[in-house]
Amino acid sequence: MTTTETPATPTDVRHPAATTRTRRTLGRVLVTLARSIAIFVPVFLVATFVTFALRSLSGLSPARIQLGEEATPEAVARVEAQWGLNRPFLVQYVDWLGGALHGQLGTSWTNGADISTLIGLGLGVSLSVATFALVIGVVVGFALGTLAALRRTTWVDRAITGFVTVISVMPAFVVGIVLVAVFAVGLHVFPSAGYIPAAQGLGPWLAHITLPAIALSFDVIADVARQLRTSLIAAYRENYVTGAVVRGLSPRRIFFGHVLRNGLGPALATLGLKFPTLVGASVVTEWIFGLQGFGRFANDSAQAGDVPAVQGVLVVSIVLVVAFNLIVNLVLARVTPASQRGV
Repeated sequence: MTTTETPATPTDVRHPAATTRTRRTLGRVLVTLARSIAIFVPVFLVATFVTFALRSLSGLSPARIQLGEEATPEAVARVEAQWGLNRPFLVQYVDWLGGALHGQLGTSWTNGADISTLIGLGLGVSLSVATFALVIGVVVGFALGTLAALRRTTWVDRAITGFVTVISVMPAFVVGIVLVAVFAVGLHVFPSAGYIPAAQGLGPWLAHITLPAIALSFDVIADVARQLRTSLIAAYRENYVTGAVVRGLSPRRIFFGHVLRNGLGPALATLGLKFPTLVGASVVTEWIFGLQGFGRFANDSAQAGDVPAVQGVLVVSIVLVVAFNLIVNLVLARVTPASQRGV
């Protein structure tokens, strides 16, 4: 009795290859996560230690805020003992760090409120505006950069280059004032101030964050457009593009399959610090549009000498920077071929 072997089908051949690609992708993700954690832990510890040392360096005290400058030394000592400031510095730091790791950032010196709650309220506003600004910046910047690269050395390229140069030097508060004057006061298209959470209606929420998001998006548009134009033009000069042309591939396939994937890296890397910067730099825009956001809370806390609140703001800022850079690195590792090869 003879047996015959069943020939391997194309599906059987492709299955191991797909499994291998999945494993490699998972491996790249794990390596990126491990590297980010290895960088984040020491940076977080050093940054939080320096942040916590601000109180000692500043010489500020809750007793001075609550009792005034004329308070007696006995009264100052009593209030500081109530806040636990009479304990050794390292003991205070370890207790504060343990609370921060559990999301407890302490109590405000000025009003006794929970700082995590106050930051959460303001951060929701700022994240809404910053996320929408980032979306606008990426979409418009991507379109302008791609169009400039495809029409390089033409009047379209020069017009786009001039436009992004102009908007890159326009301060957000100037843009905000113009937007309010035109679209809120003049045309009555958008509200001039205030904020409504998304839970109370998607339409009102978008209406209140559109103008501040546009005001913040100009810098993102300019950076994304310039970086993408430069990287796409450089990618068109690579040998693999010349080889694709020789093989007779269509311009569309060359652009999406080779040029765009290899040219996205610098533009994506630019976004690594843009989102946290948008959240932190929105204080002036929040004043113009009457928003009680994260940046305004940080500014008010600093002016009031509320050191625990400032420390909480810095910790949240550190986490935002690291988290968004991790997201960008994961996207880079998945999208760009150079990152996949470890280049």
